[in-house]
Amino acid sequence: MRIVSITAGAGGMFCGSCLRDNAAAAALAALGHDALLVPTYTPITTDEQDVSGRRVFLGGVNVYLQNASWLFRHLPRFVTGLFDNNALLRWAGSFVGKTDYSKMGSLTTAMLEGTHGRAKREILKLVDWLAADVKPDVVLMTNALLSGCVPAIRDRLGVPVITTLQGDDVFLDALPDADRRRCIALIQENDRYTAGYMATSHDYAEFMSQYLGLDRNKIGVVYPGLTLRGHGEPTPRPSDRPPTLGYFARFAPEKGFHNAVDAFLRLKKRPGLNTARLVFGGWLGEKYQPYFREQVSKLTAAGLTSPTDFEHVAAPDLVSKVRFFQSIDVLNVPVAFREPKGLYVLEAWATGVPVVQPRSGTFPELVETTGGGLLYDPANPADLDDKLAELLLDLPRTVELGKKGHAGLHERFTARHMAVATVELLQKYTVPAIHPEPASV
Repeated sequence: MRIVSITAGAGGMFCGSCLRDNAAAAALAALGHDALLVPTYTPITTDEQDVSGRRVFLGGVNVYLQNASWLFRHLPRFVTGLFDNNALLRWAGSFVGKTDYSKMGSLTTAMLEGTHGRAKREILKLVDWLAADVKPDVVLMTNALLSGCVPAIRDRLGVPVITTLQGDDVFLDALPDADRRRCIALIQENDRYTAGYMATSHDYAEFMSQYLGLDRNKIGVVYPGLTLRGHGEPTPRPSDRPPTLGYFARFAPEKGFHNAVDAFLRLKKRPGLNTARLVFGGWLGEKYQPYFREQVSKLTAAGLTSPTDFEHVAAPDLVSKVRFFQSIDVLNVPVAFREPKGLYVLEAWATGVPVVQPRSGTFPELVETTGGGLLYDPANPADLDDKLAELLLDLPRTVELGKKGHAGLHERFTARHMAVATVELLQKYTVPAIHPEPASV
């Protein structure tokens, strides 16, 4: 099967959707399918081998300028093509971390209006290329915010388009009310051309069906999966290591870094946990530097010192990430929103680290399937404290739950499992006679 996955680059930011899309494309290719990952806006950033194509469509500079100015919408193509230079797009992508999403209503609307809006020329570039050079059997869109491309792809190519739902609400909720309502209305219009949807958990499928007003029967579920190569294995815990709590995610309010810091400060006052450490890593954009410094200042104001009590570990690549997980006993990312994926949970399990996560979003499905951790009531901080203390004070049980998570990851949540489930979903919308069963790998 020739599968084209259209993903959205996030500049220099490590984006969970990019990581998932990249792993899925590589795993689909490993199954013997002709899988092509097409970046849009900017090149993608991933800590694994980047399998995306070099050419970027819907270039962020062109989309921005053409939305802002009549003049740029009428420049010759050979001129606008200069703005799609990868080096320029990477430079422009460096500003992603500074972007205020609340001011992106006009640009998002232009994209969702498709060939009826100000992004028409860039969308037609993509569609022309797909029709002339690629001729896919099916097209995957990385999110509903790109659904403005769907009507043109469906009309021109006549192939099914499947849209992935994996965090669209977080962006939409940041828009002013009027812009959000307009964007959702446009997504509903584009739904008429969309063959189906792929959500990353049953919880998120139910939620997005209501949030976007979509038919729940059109939404299938494919859990995210981890590429095991390079992610290490469980290692013996050093006997002299103090109980160590870890946070690994983007440093942003919605990811709940402040909740992790507050919980750690409370834990340090509990009997037996006065020597506990907090180690935190992940991507930090310029926009959230003040937020990050505020959380660190809470630790120092409590009389804690680095690295004795806490440590910030930069983890820009896979080797550093694996080293981070091997240095902690329990992972906690106390998110303040409905998490659709939770890739960091899978990464923790790869090295045998159990998790303590809120009973919301995708976490109950992941944790209850594997037994690789504990769930807490997100509305009750004391419950979070109790669950963390329960594991940090009982390290043999911590090791046991980590082993369950590791086994469950290998049984249910690898990139290969994700690819097989994706193919099964796509075959519902394609002609079975021309698409053989995927080869074993």
